Amino acid sequence: MKLFKNKKKLYKELKNINNISFVPTMGGLHKGHETLIKESIKKSKNTIVSIFVNPRQFNDKKDFKNYPRNLNKDIKILKKLKVKYLYTPSYNDIYKFKPKKKIFIHNFSKKLCGRFRKKHFKGVLDVVNRFLDIVKPKIMLLGKKDFQQLILIEKHIKKNKIKTKIIRCNTVRDKNYIAYSSRLKRLKKIELLKLAKIIKFIRIYKNNLILKKNNFNLNQVKKKLILLGAQKVDYIEILDLKNLKKPKGYNFNLFFAFYIGKIRFIDNF
Repeated sequence: MKLFKNKKKLYKELKNINNISFVPTMGGLHKGHETLIKESIKKSKNTIVSIFVNPRQFNDKKDFKNYPRNLNKDIKILKKLKVKYLYTPSYNDIYKFKPKKKIFIHNFSKKLCGRFRKKHFKGVLDVVNRFLDIVKPKIMLLGKKDFQQLILIEKHIKKNKIKTKIIRCNTVRDKNYIAYSSRLKRLKKIELLKLAKIIKFIRIYKNNLILKKNNFNLNQVKKKLILLGAQKVDYIEILDLKNLKKPKGYNFNLFFAFYIGKIRFIDNF
């Protein structure tokens, strides 16, 4: 595996390679990341993984400071997976240049997480736009757990006529249907139990919605999540997966964000 910390050296390495597959990460690699990377390598041996904890997408400085970091462990995982390239840029390497494309922020950014994290998606799109400018991948693989982020990146790429194709990958979950996340490492055992109970309740609730055993009642669900151990509930919404509006049929997911202790979790299914 070749490690790059400088974009100029990376440019030189990738200059004559066309079939580049890209997996952007913030490190703290887990089974979800591993699945994305394995799928990427299947599609192209020229897979590049980035590790960069982007400060511009954090609303809380403490959250940025406490974000799980273990580069040595991540490197071991990537070598085991036989990743060809790793890019670990500094802040200046990413932000001290003017990208060719302007950021396009679709109105969907104002919904769900956008109502609670005002600068988050601008920060995400900014860094992704810069990575695309540097790496110029043919494909980029993203997980469906961060569905809102995924949609906004797709909208940005389409608006700017960027040639990179997005590959949507299914969320990887444990035996309790909890989506793997770097932040899980910060939970205590009792908090993990609370999280498992909440996820189980939401799954049953969605199934009952499909079977029409109950109607969607936001306040009722919020109260239940608090009883099950959520510290705070930012939102629970149902959206049609195609038009991102209130669903009329069965093609919908439940989208939710809540806190267990000080850790915020988002997911959808």
